[in-house]
Amino acid sequence: MSSITYESAGVNISAGNEAVERIKAKVEKTFSANVIGGLGGFGALYDLKALVQHYDHPVLCQSIDGVGTKTIVARMAGKFDTLGYDLLSATSNDILVMGARTLTLLDYIANDKLQPSIIEELVGGMCAACIEQGVSLVGGETAEMPDTYMPGEHDLVGIVTGIVDKSKIIDGARIKPGDKVYAFASSGLHTNGYSLARALFFKMAKFKIDAYIPELQQTLAEALLAPHINYAKPIHASLDKSIDIKGMAHITGGGLIDNIPRVLPNDCAVEIALSRCPTLPIFKLMQEIGSIPQLEMYRSFNMGVGLVIIMDEKSAMAMQSVLQTYPKFILYHIGEVVPGKREALLL
Repeated sequence: MSSITYESAGVNISAGNEAVERIKAKVEKTFSANVIGGLGGFGALYDLKALVQHYDHPVLCQSIDGVGTKTIVARMAGKFDTLGYDLLSATSNDILVMGARTLTLLDYIANDKLQPSIIEELVGGMCAACIEQGVSLVGGETAEMPDTYMPGEHDLVGIVTGIVDKSKIIDGARIKPGDKVYAFASSGLHTNGYSLARALFFKMAKFKIDAYIPELQQTLAEALLAPHINYAKPIHASLDKSIDIKGMAHITGGGLIDNIPRVLPNDCAVEIALSRCPTLPIFKLMQEIGSIPQLEMYRSFNMGVGLVIIMDEKSAMAMQSVLQTYPKFILYHIGEVVPGKREALLL
């Protein structure tokens, strides 16, 4: 009888070990003093004792998300480093809207055949993003699963844990008619809508990934791989100044229409003036390519708005002062809170 090994069945343990050795030093650079031990254990240990002394009633806040089919665009372009930024931003922004400060990130990378150089690029991007945001990448999992994933494709998922004082949780409960709706711009698609975007650009318009698009003033790869913006620094700087943010919405899948109502009280709606919203040419181009109705666009993409912030005008003026330290973040006044039934009305 002929024999068979794990490697001949499609799983290369040696490649996995090589990947770990390639990323180990980078990952350890993200560790704060709270991280106990190094890589290689069965779990990650994070010391909370010194940290919780700064909170009256500390509450852990967690979220899980992935970068979706943006990985396919990365594979087409042969560029994977920005996906690490995407992963941290996608997950961190989800707990930021509740006022939580991200402490740790765990990642999960799965594919059909492990290539250590690509793992190094993916995790290298995560490490750079974590260092920039003061987050510890405390562990992860690399899964090689032939026959489960298409050749050359990756699945990238992240889990973040953050902390917030119970009395400072932002849940939208105090939002009332008369409050104002503000926004920070997105950098592009962020990590949502890529299945439709790929159909439009590569199937309908027949573009190549490296095509220069005059309307975008950059290549298609550059536009589609623009990193998901992390809004933590300007928001936490504002919260540290006791600026009264009543509600926030991370504009992901479902766009403005589906995400803003998630933070509204039952008796409130918002009216969004589209003429005031930040816009990006990539969305106009996609709409033209596919003759897509406006409603479909606003439910499929962020349309240029990455984060929505609801507060009163006095708080917005105070935030404008904080944002002088963060000139890349422009606060747009895009709408009002009105009486209604938890919906976003586009005007």
